[in-house]
Amino acid sequence: MSALTLPSFTAATPPPRKRFSRDEVESMLDAGLFAGQRFELIDGDLIDKMGQKPPHAFAIHLLLAWLAKGFGGERVRGQSPIEAGSQDREHSLPEPDLAVLIEPNAEFRRRHPRGDELLLVLEVADTTVRYDATTKRDLYARAGVPEYWVLDIPGRRIIAHRKLTAGRFEEIIAFSDGEIVAPAGRPDLTLAVAECLP
Repeated sequence: MSALTLPSFTAATPPPRKRFSRDEVESMLDAGLFAGQRFELIDGDLIDKMGQKPPHAFAIHLLLAWLAKGFGGERVRGQSPIEAGSQDREHSLPEPDLAVLIEPNAEFRRRHPRGDELLLVLEVADTTVRYDATTKRDLYARAGVPEYWVLDIPGRRIIAHRKLTAGRFEEIIAFSDGEIVAPAGRPDLTLAVAECLP
């Protein structure tokens, strides 16, 4: 019996992955393959929108009420898709937890809003803070979203991304649970960070 000799490896190469396009996902949806499931398409990957733990769901509820009071319910969208930027559109259809429209538009009956038609996008993160503050941040910036907030539940803070320039946020500020934050486009509409934390 001889010893098994494995080939030498110089670098770990990940196995090839199947990147889905929006057309492929829409065809699968039409065929009923994902009935009853929630997901979003990000860079060709189907990201499972897992069931929300109570702190996550409660924080969304608090933010939704605050946004609806400040902007009016017709301008606030909850867990609905928005269009990705042109370079991401074929393989991404993000679905933020909350988004605020600049103004309602009858065209949204037939298409999703673009980033430049939004005032603010918010993600609530209990287990996905790093992903939301990097991958999702860059996707929203390339889509033209002018301001993006991540409510970091474990870190008890809101990370505000602002000053969109050439598809990148130039300003990133963390507001702790003892501070007050307001959207750049509505500085009169203030929120005590602690009030939206479970």
